[in-house]
Amino acid sequence: MPFMNFRTLVKSFRFAMKGVRYAFQNEQNFRFQIIAGIVVIILMMVFPLQNWERILLSLVIFMVLILELINTAFEKIVDVLKPRVHFYVEIVKDIMAAVVLLASLGAIMIGIYIFIPHFFK
Repeated sequence: MPFMNFRTLVKSFRFAMKGVRYAFQNEQNFRFQIIAGIVVIILMMVFPLQNWERILLSLVIFMVLILELINTAFEKIVDVLKPRVHFYVEIVKDIMAAVVLLASLGAIMIGIYIFIPHFFK
């Protein structure tokens, strides 16, 4: 048995991209966060940032996108397990939304801290 099966790897990437495509097509917040990430990447190319700043901004972009995907997965799982409106379903969804909100606010604060000095030069 080979160390890595190329066909299996390609299938895995296809499944992953299918998940990203689903989130992009069905989740407004994911689309907004993708657009915000692209804006930040453009700003990273425009301003002369240090490497650690670029790395940190890249990490927070991916952190927010990953958490949004996890939030979407939790929502779908909870809907399957408790399809009827239940108090706990609402709580789980609200908590997961709060996780993404806090990550987004943290990312905004980091972005402001890094970019503000460049806007005033």
